[in-house]
Amino acid sequence: MVQSGARRSFLAVAVLLLAASGSAHAQDRGPGPAELEAFDQYVARAVRDWNVPGLAIALVHGDSMIFARGYGVREVGRDARVDEHTRFAIGSTTKAMTTAALAMLIDEGKLEWDDRVIEHIPELRLYDPYATRELTVRDLLTHRTGLPGTDFYWGAAGYSLDEMIPRLEHVEPVASFRTQWNYQNVVYALAGELVERISGRPWHEFVRERIFVPLGMNETEPLDADILQKPNVVAPHGMRGDSVFVVPQRSVDNVASVGSVWSSVSDMSKWMRFMLDSARVNGRPLIQPETFREIVTPEVRAPLSIYSSLELVKPYALMYALGWFVHDFDGDIVWMHTGSINGLSAIVGLLPRHRFGVVVLVNRDHAELRHALMYRAFDLARGTVERDWSTDVQAFLEAEEPRRDVASAATPVPASLPLAAYAGTYVHPGYAELRVRLDGDALRVRVNDGPEVALAHQSHEAFRASGGGANYALVFDPDGLGNVTGVRMFGVLFRRVDTGR
Repeated sequence: MVQSGARRSFLAVAVLLLAASGSAHAQDRGPGPAELEAFDQYVARAVRDWNVPGLAIALVHGDSMIFARGYGVREVGRDARVDEHTRFAIGSTTKAMTTAALAMLIDEGKLEWDDRVIEHIPELRLYDPYATRELTVRDLLTHRTGLPGTDFYWGAAGYSLDEMIPRLEHVEPVASFRTQWNYQNVVYALAGELVERISGRPWHEFVRERIFVPLGMNETEPLDADILQKPNVVAPHGMRGDSVFVVPQRSVDNVASVGSVWSSVSDMSKWMRFMLDSARVNGRPLIQPETFREIVTPEVRAPLSIYSSLELVKPYALMYALGWFVHDFDGDIVWMHTGSINGLSAIVGLLPRHRFGVVVLVNRDHAELRHALMYRAFDLARGTVERDWSTDVQAFLEAEEPRRDVASAATPVPASLPLAAYAGTYVHPGYAELRVRLDGDALRVRVNDGPEVALAHQSHEAFRASGGGANYALVFDPDGLGNVTGVRMFGVLFRRVDTGR
C-alpha cells in the first residue's frame, strides 16, 4: 500500500530540501542575453522542424520573466501571429491550481489533506465499499483510487459532474485501492467539487479571486466558456500525415477543475514565479510553507512509459505529488505537468533549486516538442547546453512510430459476422447506452441522446467511431453462435440488452 508520512522515498526528501534551500539558488546567475538569443533561434528552428502551427514559450528565473516569445500563427491559413499574450488551453496543468485552491482551504482550517471525501460529498459511492469509506482528499489528488480512466463521461457522453458521481459506483477498479497510479480525471474533478462545497463558491470563481487576481493573471480565464469572445486566442489543430488542420474546440467545463483554464505564457510566468517562491506574492504567502511542502512531496510512483521523452532523460523514478509530477534530472529535481486537450498542448516545468521555470503552449495535439524545449531550457538554466533535445526527441518518436503502427499496418481481417448482427442496444450502468444500427451497408452508433456517427470497420470485430467530435473504438463480442452479446469501449464491456437481430 502506498503510504504518506514517515515512509518517504529519497525523492520526497530531496524535494523538501530543495524547496527549503535558499542558498542553493543564490549563486545562479541565470542565462545571459547571448544565451537567450541563441535559445530564441533554437526554438524558432524547432517549431519549423516539428510542423506546429503556433507556439509560445516563457522562461522565468528568480522573480523575473527573462524570456517570452511567440512563434507561428494562431490558426493555419490565417495571418494572425502568436505572441507572449496569446491565449491557449493549458489543459491538465490546471490540476496544480486546483491543488493550490484546496491548500488555501486547508490553511483556513476548513479541510485536511487526509479528510475522508464522503465527509464532504456524502452521496459518493465507489465500486469498492472500503475505498468509498477511506478515500481521502490526498487520494483524489494523486490518482491512486485504482479506478480506470472514465474520460468518456465528460467527453463522448457529455455528463455533468452531478451525473458522473452516481455512475462511479459501477466502475470496476483495475488495481487495488492505493496500490497503483492510474490517471483519473473524473475523480480529480471531485477536488473541484470540494472547493465549491467547502468555500461556498464555484471552483472557477474561487481560483479567479484567490489565485488569478492576486497574481495579476489578467489574461487567464478559468472556463472554456469564458474564452469564446476574447481576443488573441489560438485555434486547436490536429495532424494527419504531414497536414495540419483545425479541429473543433472541446469544452471541459463539466470537469473544469481538471483542465479548463486558458492562459498566456506571460500570465503563466506569474504562476511559475509563485510556485518557485513557495506560494508567495510580493513576499506574502498565499499558502503556508508547511502546506506548500505537501503539494510538492511525492506520494506515488508513476510509470516512466507515460512520457516517451523520459527514455532519453533516464530518471531514477517518475513520481506524482499533489497535482505535479516529480522526477530527477541529472542531479536536479523537476516539478512538471503536461496538458493536452483536443488539438492543444502545454507543459510547465520547474527547477526549484535554480528557481527556474519554463512554460510551453502549442496549438497542435500532443506536440511533444514541448518536452524537448523544456529539457533544452533546463540545460540552459544549468549551464549545460550540449544536447539537441529537439532533434533527439523527434528522432526517438519517429523510430517508435513503426512499432506503434505494426497492428494498424497489418492486413485487416474481415468481420466474422454480417453487419446486421452487430446492430443492437448495449448498456453499462456506470457509463451509457450505445445504440448501433445498420444504415445501408454501414453501421452507425449513438451514445445516449448524442449525435449519431459512422462506424468504420478496422479489423476483426473492431470498428471506430469518427465524426461529430467522436473518436473511439468499439470491439464487439460474438458468442460463436452467430450472435453478439456485448461490445467493449475503452476496455469496458457494454452488454447487449435487446433480443437480437
